[in-house]
Amino acid sequence: MTHQEVTQRKLFIACCIALTVTSMTFAIRAGILTQLSESFGFTDTQLGWINSMAFLGFPVATVLGGLLYNSLGPKVLSVVAFVGHLLGLVLTIYATGFWSLLISTFFIGFANGAVEAACNPLIAESYPNKKTTMLNRFHVWFPGGIVIGALISKVFTDLGFSWQSQIAVMIIPTAVYGWMMLSLKFPEARHFETSTSKNAKALLSPLFLFMVLCMTLTATAELGTQQWIERILSASGASPMLILAMITGLMAIGRYFAGPLIQRINPVGVLLFSAVVSTIGIYSMSIATGPMVYLAAILFAIGVTYFWPTMVGFIAEQVPAAGALGMSVIAGVGILAVSIWNPVIGSWIDSARQQAQEQNLTGGAADLVAGQAALSNLTLFPLMLIIAFTGLFLVMRKQSHQSS
Repeated sequence: MTHQEVTQRKLFIACCIALTVTSMTFAIRAGILTQLSESFGFTDTQLGWINSMAFLGFPVATVLGGLLYNSLGPKVLSVVAFVGHLLGLVLTIYATGFWSLLISTFFIGFANGAVEAACNPLIAESYPNKKTTMLNRFHVWFPGGIVIGALISKVFTDLGFSWQSQIAVMIIPTAVYGWMMLSLKFPEARHFETSTSKNAKALLSPLFLFMVLCMTLTATAELGTQQWIERILSASGASPMLILAMITGLMAIGRYFAGPLIQRINPVGVLLFSAVVSTIGIYSMSIATGPMVYLAAILFAIGVTYFWPTMVGFIAEQVPAAGALGMSVIAGVGILAVSIWNPVIGSWIDSARQQAQEQNLTGGAADLVAGQAALSNLTLFPLMLIIAFTGLFLVMRKQSHQSS
């Protein structure tokens, strides 16, 4: 293995650690929602606004990062991510209420977006002949980090540790990837079109705009459901954080072995398959209780596994003129959609719980009804994707036949 290949591998590992931190913030934030509610007296709608800041900071960073990638390069964006994570985590630990949590969560979201803006195009540049495969392997560490974060959150919560201690744990991997990014030499951009204006023009193509719309649905189906897993399933008779760990563990395995599946079915076929199975999974969770929740969660995991990396990889392969900007925008739009929907999901839970209480249901019974109602609404997102990806599949197949 040459020195260049060794450096390339180390950079890939650093990117994976950075993405692990990103997903740990997601999992641990989901795990401490009840503690935050109890500590500060927040409603689910207020928790939704706090969650939304992470999903708002993300697209701000990805869009800015996409626009500046050609001039700044991935190393500067990686350092920005490191500083943002460190600052956001420390500010969260010392937060005193709603507004301070809004600010600190925005910094964490911005750092998460900077990781995507730096690492997605860097990996696509480093592995030009297997972009989608390597992006799937990179994105193994989003569910992988959620497994780690979910288990840490459950253990710490069960042992009675504070929510601040759960946040503090993430400083360790943050320091590791920060040191690696600062010490490693990054390659010069070679494979992407380097004109940002040409990248921006490609964003107006009908295919890109269509995929942007689909990304708002895939991201909300996946991340909107997972972010509220603790609140939605707390009264279902199953352990929400164990379910989150199980879901994301299955996702990590699926993404690692995504290459042969994508080559056999093709990316659009994978997306259509994912939409069908995730619809069945979310609907099943909306009616299941007890052990059956775990089975429904497995279906959900299989459904959402390939959404995110395949969407990003599809843009890299089918709209290459969009370059790093296109990959950053598609990711940013997905997270922005989750930001917008987070307070809405919280309000669904508040509203359904209030209606249940008006029907003389209290405690766990009201929470169960509220969680199932929210899941029922979330089923609509992948259901719309079935229609969208069926149309895309037919169009792409027709174009393939015409060109052959």
